[in-house]
Amino acid sequence: MSRRLRSWEILRGVDRAPERAYFKALGLTDRELTQPVIAVVNSWNEISTPNAHLRQLAEAVKTGIWIAGGTPLEFDTIGISDAVAMVHEGMRMSLPSREVIADSIELMVEAHHLDAMVLLAAGDKPIPGMLMATLRLNLPSIVLPGGQTIPGKYAGRNVSYTDLIEGVSAVKMGRMSEDELRRLEDVALPTAGGGPGLYTPTTMACLSEAMGIALPLSATIPAFFAERTRMAKLVGMQIVKLLEDDIKARDVVTEKSLSNAIKIDMALGGSTNSVLHLMAIAKEGGYDLRLDTFDELSRKIPYLCDIHPSGKYYANDLHEAGGIPAVMKELEPLLDTDCLTVTTKTIKENLKDARNIRPEVIHPLSSPISPDSGLVILKGSLAPLGAVCKKSAMDRKMLKHSGPAKVFDRMEEAVSAITSGKIRAGDVVVIRYEGPKGGPGMREMLGPTSAVMGAGLGSSVAVVTDGRFSGASRGPCIGHVCPEAAEGGPIATVRNGDIVQIDIPSRVLSVDLSEEEITRRLDSWRPPPPKITKGYLQRYSRLVSSASEGAILR
Repeated sequence: MSRRLRSWEILRGVDRAPERAYFKALGLTDRELTQPVIAVVNSWNEISTPNAHLRQLAEAVKTGIWIAGGTPLEFDTIGISDAVAMVHEGMRMSLPSREVIADSIELMVEAHHLDAMVLLAAGDKPIPGMLMATLRLNLPSIVLPGGQTIPGKYAGRNVSYTDLIEGVSAVKMGRMSEDELRRLEDVALPTAGGGPGLYTPTTMACLSEAMGIALPLSATIPAFFAERTRMAKLVGMQIVKLLEDDIKARDVVTEKSLSNAIKIDMALGGSTNSVLHLMAIAKEGGYDLRLDTFDELSRKIPYLCDIHPSGKYYANDLHEAGGIPAVMKELEPLLDTDCLTVTTKTIKENLKDARNIRPEVIHPLSSPISPDSGLVILKGSLAPLGAVCKKSAMDRKMLKHSGPAKVFDRMEEAVSAITSGKIRAGDVVVIRYEGPKGGPGMREMLGPTSAVMGAGLGSSVAVVTDGRFSGASRGPCIGHVCPEAAEGGPIATVRNGDIVQIDIPSRVLSVDLSEEEITRRLDSWRPPPPKITKGYLQRYSRLVSSASEGAILR
């Protein structure tokens, strides 16, 4: 290595004999202690299915680092299983874990003066948390997504986690037998790995690639394919080259490359959670990314990808079609292709040989599924600071909808009302006090949306919330309503029977109340007592910003 390394500060010279002794106690040789020391950051654990295979993948990364003349040192961070934490109190912990992941990586890498990072990321919050850490630390870094399972097979059709969560409601409504649900549960997830659709982990993996911090094609290789093991070795070799060339995270992830990621997100029709995460990542890089940017691009970028849960194909089909390079090739005229990537080449150079070989999966730019994006930002009297909607997952009948509010202050109350038949066609289910502060933790509302779908109301009932949604959510669901109820947003004033207006083409979410009436109701409104009064969530609720700013810690 021709230039000075950070690790030399703790490994070279007479004064550092104690530090070298501690590394030698791990079995490292003198030669290994003179090479670049690369952090292999892993979200492996035995609880989270998306992360369960990452121990094996880390060994392949380390092999690649050794081949290229580096010394890999692995450590783990946390990775909550959102699917296991879903529809109960545990979901409060999910979004806040993103900040813990970023902080834990900063603590380990800075304490030990490591030279560069490979970040093995899978699951909903490890990927954005690791991306936040890369921008914060600004070292040579590559993200390696963990990959997805393939869809299961049931009665001759593809199935996934979405079918399971909607099946629960179908059983409660008498539309499916318990025996059928049990048989579905046995086959829906054939292997470990992330969910097979464009859920949050797959969305964020694809956006990592779009912003250039992950190697081309690494986002969509299924978890247990040998191709992913080979990719892991290539990542290990490539991180040493990035270090030699002194290419750091903020050289790659710039305002232009973040704009590219948003454009790819819009074309994919990705998870609404991506809006929160991209704003948080941008903040770590010192970039000012606002909801208005998402709104502006959503009007210009066409929706191209027919991927579950919005479409009929799956992540493995996206990979077969050419992966994210093929999507970027279709969007090339609309991208900033001079952006540098971790290949050490620009996007334009990377896309030279990219091809879309399954146009039924990735529609050509000349023949999009929709001329505007799959994700849209709404504003209006109910959401003055904005709300987020996954238009691509909605029945077209619901693009414009007006209906009476049925108001709930907890997710569980809404699920109970839906499954017990208290919600009727035309209603708008309003769920509040589930935002970052009010939750606290901004729980995902997959339970209510799946209950709506399971009850056969997906083309007639909307869900509006200051909470957020799973990437697996389908139907007319509008989240991230800001300001949230706990901060005195207008959603706190809505009462049963108030008429909620949803107009997706016009990007409007409003309630049929005058400004004076909303003000009058807010004057008499008092925030409810906090739900959590101790521990991490109590601290989180005091420090967290609005969802319109990415729900970051101030």
